[in-house]
Amino acid sequence: MAIRKIRTLGDEVLRKISKPVEKIDQRILTLIEDMVDTMYEANGVGLAAPQVGILKRVIVVDIGEGLYKLINPEIIYEEGEQIDEEACLSIPNRSGFVKRPKKIKVKALNEKGKEVIIEAEDFFARALCHEIDHLNGVLYIDRLETQEVMK
Repeated sequence: MAIRKIRTLGDEVLRKISKPVEKIDQRILTLIEDMVDTMYEANGVGLAAPQVGILKRVIVVDIGEGLYKLINPEIIYEEGEQIDEEACLSIPNRSGFVKRPKKIKVKALNEKGKEVIIEAEDFFARALCHEIDHLNGVLYIDRLETQEVMK
């Protein structure tokens, strides 16, 4: 597939709310594959469609335990809390500490249009929350617990 340009801080698309995917067609499937290729090329663990300039509710996540391709994801349960360091492909060379739920459940569609429920905790929960935030125009810097760090 293709490597897409990752939008960075200052690009207004990152602050907009993404629209739900109404129909999983070839265009959406191509977007997903391009997002996967782009995420791996950038050595990321997650990527949301707005980060490649598309305002659709699509994310991909791979923290090293398998690839997840999620359409219209929503958090339906959360429990506990954790504070840890986060970074973002759209905000290069910076990181900061963010509070997130320790455990979550996410309801989404897979690329075949089948509803899936994913239970996640720790880093996987953090990655899913981070990417779902992107779909709502929220960046990790909006949730900082302490001052951001330049790398």
